Amino acid sequence: MTTEAEEKALRYRRAQSVTRAEEITAKENKARKLQADRPCHKPRDSLFSWSSEFNNFTGLVNWGFLMLTIGGLRLCLENFLKYGILVNPIEWIIVLTGYNEGQSQQYPSVILLIFSVVPTVVSLIIEKAISVDILSQKLGMTLQISNIIFLISLPVAVLHFRSQDFSFVGITTVCMIYLILFLKLWSYCHTNYWCRNSLRSKSSKNKLRRQSLSAPNYKCLDDEKNIATATPGLVQYPDNLNLKDLLYFLFAPTLCYELNFPRTTRIRKRFLIKRLIEVVFGVNLVMALFQQWMIPSVTNTVDQFSEMNMVKMAERLLKLAVPNHLIWLCFFYLSFHSFLNLMGELLHFADRNFYNDWWNANNIAVFWSSWNRPVHMWAVRHVYIPITEKGYGKSNAAIVVFIISAFFHEYLVSVPLQMFRIWAFLGMMAQPPLSVISRLAEVKLGPRWGNIIVWSSLILGQPLAIMMYYHDYALAHLNVKV
Repeated sequence: MTTEAEEKALRYRRAQSVTRAEEITAKENKARKLQADRPCHKPRDSLFSWSSEFNNFTGLVNWGFLMLTIGGLRLCLENFLKYGILVNPIEWIIVLTGYNEGQSQQYPSVILLIFSVVPTVVSLIIEKAISVDILSQKLGMTLQISNIIFLISLPVAVLHFRSQDFSFVGITTVCMIYLILFLKLWSYCHTNYWCRNSLRSKSSKNKLRRQSLSAPNYKCLDDEKNIATATPGLVQYPDNLNLKDLLYFLFAPTLCYELNFPRTTRIRKRFLIKRLIEVVFGVNLVMALFQQWMIPSVTNTVDQFSEMNMVKMAERLLKLAVPNHLIWLCFFYLSFHSFLNLMGELLHFADRNFYNDWWNANNIAVFWSSWNRPVHMWAVRHVYIPITEKGYGKSNAAIVVFIISAFFHEYLVSVPLQMFRIWAFLGMMAQPPLSVISRLAEVKLGPRWGNIIVWSSLILGQPLAIMMYYHDYALAHLNVKV
């Protein structure tokens, strides 16, 4: 055991040795500069070494963008030379308007979209009936669950009997709108259920207070009156149960219902015009890229995929990855920034957090919680938290969220294609283990490698699923022989 005096002496000697070493280095450098050989070297690290602490790579980033631009132009020229100009706006109008659906003068997609008002109004009527005790809570919630299940099942049933009358774009639009309505009505019923239980618990407490008129109870009643008078403009349950409130929620750019949404005071005309121009230009750009670049790349994958030639499949996959990823990025900006901001501005909806910086995500879990905020907020609010409040673990709740997400991804693909496959479902269920891998890469190798795994899954995973679905669709519906 060393004494305190010895420890002080030891620290002094260490400090003295360090100081002495620095003095020697300084004297040596000074002496070297005075020599006649004109020294030009000093201790330095290479810029690409981590120890150099150099971080200005702007020139290399510019070089990367230039190389990507040159590569993209080469692919465009190759596409034009091989296929010619395939862009035809007239075909866009025919496809988007469902021209072939109108041959029988029925337009079934339009009829289904109009019919979606029925389950919406039914949901409102059930909520009104529960609020005035015409229906019991248990019976009312059973009817609400049956109503939203009927809503999501209706396109499947109608398409089974009248598949020849629908266009692909028409039934895809119907499935998307019906799925959004399903999520919104789920949130609408769930939120009103919370408000109803809260109101009933307060009323039961008030009854107990009336039985005992003590000073503390008077204080609680005064506090509730003060809260009510302090927020005169806020809607309270069940005053929110009206058609105007429900219609606002259905058109608002959110999937989570609230009785009082944050509102803006005015519409910014310049901002609105910018978003409108972006929507118009973005739709035309996506359609042009899809028609000129995506369709030829997809149609040429059937033979290679059927032959199970890994080299040719890899070549097709990499060739399809570029246009698919570019269209996906355009679609993201068009949907989550341009269109949702446009709707938010028109409806004075103040919460514009439609996405976070998912491009910087260092693991898959962060990406899924960042790129589609409306769906993420709905899943956390109406699935994840209620499951954990029941006493189940967070991992179990996360798995349930991914199962629901995987089911609806498959719903949006298999129903319009009129064939049941599980590629989208399996792709979503592969995300939890991939999230673990990306998290390990982030911890062991650094955040950059985790981000690379995220980008790799986006660039390569989507075209692989497209190739698999198109191969199966061509064999089932296009009479392609391989």
